Amino acid sequence: MTTIKSGAAVGSASSSAGRRPTKVRWKIFLLLLLLVTINYVDRGSISVALPLIKDEFGLSPEATGLVLSAFFWTYALMQIPGGWLIDKLGPRKVVTGSCIGWGIATGLTAGATGIKSLVALRGLLGVTEAPVMPAGGKLNGIWMPWRERGRGAVILDAGAPLGAAVGGAAIAGLIAVTGGWRPAFIVAGAVTVLIGLAAWWYIRDTPREHPRINDVEAEHIETSHAEEDAQAPAGTGRRPLVRFLRFRSFWAMCLAWMGFNGVFYGLLTWGPIYLAETKGFDLTTIGWSTFVIFGAGFVGEITGGFLADYLRSRGIGSNAVLRSLLGGAGVLVIVALLGVRAIPDPITAVVLLSAVLFFLRWVGLLWSVPSILGGRENAGVLGGTMNFSGNIAGIVTPMVVGLIVGATGGDYGPALLYFVFAGVLMTVSVVTLDYSRRLPA
Repeated sequence: MTTIKSGAAVGSASSSAGRRPTKVRWKIFLLLLLLVTINYVDRGSISVALPLIKDEFGLSPEATGLVLSAFFWTYALMQIPGGWLIDKLGPRKVVTGSCIGWGIATGLTAGATGIKSLVALRGLLGVTEAPVMPAGGKLNGIWMPWRERGRGAVILDAGAPLGAAVGGAAIAGLIAVTGGWRPAFIVAGAVTVLIGLAAWWYIRDTPREHPRINDVEAEHIETSHAEEDAQAPAGTGRRPLVRFLRFRSFWAMCLAWMGFNGVFYGLLTWGPIYLAETKGFDLTTIGWSTFVIFGAGFVGEITGGFLADYLRSRGIGSNAVLRSLLGGAGVLVIVALLGVRAIPDPITAVVLLSAVLFFLRWVGLLWSVPSILGGRENAGVLGGTMNFSGNIAGIVTPMVVGLIVGATGGDYGPALLYFVFAGVLMTVSVVTLDYSRRLPA
């Protein structure tokens, strides 16, 4: 196996010398940032509205955990099929269909009449949202030169904390303006459908297909891809998923994302109600606290991605950069979570949870890994598999937290220890993964 040199120079062909490149690739990823932000607004809206929904439907902690978990069952199960579909049909069609579909599912949630319909509609939302992140990982491999993929990965993934941050305030505001959680869900769904139409209008499956790209930018991308492919082991084109199962880095990627989501989805689903029940926050305070906590995650993710690409551009190897950054971030996440458990003060809890999200989101750099390990041809299915593994934690975490809180009479301390365990799994995995080599055939 040969090592991909992350600091390799990437330039335009001499025939294009003196011309300014377009910035289509960055505009595509800003659109993906918006799309993923809306994705997480819709996904997390039920958590913000949950105090009202619990009262209306009389949900127990265990039933609440089931409702929060329902999304992740179907979302996880559709990851690998979604990734396969992306590699077969291309990301443009899949992203557009997914976005319009989950907008419709969000709007339909306004018609829920009890726990059964809530669970069913959350499951439908999971099916329709499933392909978006693997498609983003595929687009990162297609559109980004090697040395820019860290930034591409975190711009894509930063929509998750930004959506959680904006979603808390936005859904709380919509509930206040419209007079209830049901009309708020209808408005959120309509906005999502419009974003899906924008995705179809601007995204393309390859750079040369895009009407707004010039030769300089296209050659810049193609030169980088040619250099990367020249260093890849022979026979590493499109391959079935089973061929990757024998490699340590494949499993490290999957387990790292599982640990990451054990923390992130735990805070996304149970964080608002934790603040309400243990800190006495009202709906408005929950909205703004969520904005601060997950907004810190957005800033942290962008910081981590740009820092990683900067260090690699200085000639530092990918393993040295990513193992140091992600491993150190993991340790700080664990320390901050232990602090939340030890210090009961409400303001301190918000500050420490903000620190958790700031460093946790550095692990969003893993969205550059599917194209590193499998090449552009396999980035969809590997991204889907990674996200499937992560969303096993999405299935388990809300239910486990609900069972813990129910069994302990409302004590969230043991649940925070569950998050610590997930942080340890993430940290061990990110320092085990080899970020410098494409997996051989």
